[in-house]
Amino acid sequence: MTTTTHAPNPVGVRPRASWGLLPAAGVSASAVLLFGVQIPLAGYAVLVLSVAAAFFVDRALFRDLVLIALGLGIISTISLEANISYPNMALMGAVLTLAVLVPYLMSRYLYHDHAIRFPVRTGRRWPTSARWYLVIVVMLGYLILPIYFIGSGSYQNWPAVTQPDEIARLFVGVNAVGIWDELFFICVTFTLLRRHFPDWQANLLQAVIFVSFLWELGYQSWGPLMTFPFALLQGFTFKLTKSLTYVVCVHLLFDLVVFLVIVHAHSPEWLPIFLFPRP
Repeated sequence: MTTTTHAPNPVGVRPRASWGLLPAAGVSASAVLLFGVQIPLAGYAVLVLSVAAAFFVDRALFRDLVLIALGLGIISTISLEANISYPNMALMGAVLTLAVLVPYLMSRYLYHDHAIRFPVRTGRRWPTSARWYLVIVVMLGYLILPIYFIGSGSYQNWPAVTQPDEIARLFVGVNAVGIWDELFFICVTFTLLRRHFPDWQANLLQAVIFVSFLWELGYQSWGPLMTFPFALLQGFTFKLTKSLTYVVCVHLLFDLVVFLVIVHAHSPEWLPIFLFPRP
């Protein structure tokens, strides 16, 4: 094994197999420990050892894994369980903002790198297929999400809301986290990983972290069977469109159905528009 200090491989010449895949997989595994099974000491140990191992394998990979690890470390300082109280929303908003901002600022001003970008305006029109995909996302959400949330009882991981301000806070919270997901998991994590690995490997690695985060957030029971394909599709969609705006639109449409299902599950007499009834 040799230590390298070269810049990340350009797209198209990334190796299919490399020693760097081991520390990168370790970083993803640390997210499972931190947010999935919630064993923080083991999670931090795996995270630190994985980043340290990258130092001896590939210095360019090491630099990028440091950014991802910092984001994960910042996120792990708070509970991700759904809590829409004003103080918790303010705390969670501040911490999640830092989890994106710190890696971005370090990359931009310490590394003098422009790898992390947030392509809102790409100048490209969405083709008809992309517009139809938005419709399909809503239809799939309508069919799948009530079965998941109500059938598994996972809707109980979110608070029951009855007052207008509670409903508004739940709506804002669900959508704000959805936007943040794309900023961190796609624009930071996926983008940095695909500098070193084939897109499919980078996508799998980011999806593991994505799903681990969503697990602690409340997508439990058989939720990963739904959230893992969703995370992979978001990475693949970003690769095709190169548009943060588009993947955010996809996510927010899906999360709109999430919000409606949660409200309905807690109060079945509200929004009786779903095929899967509450037991």
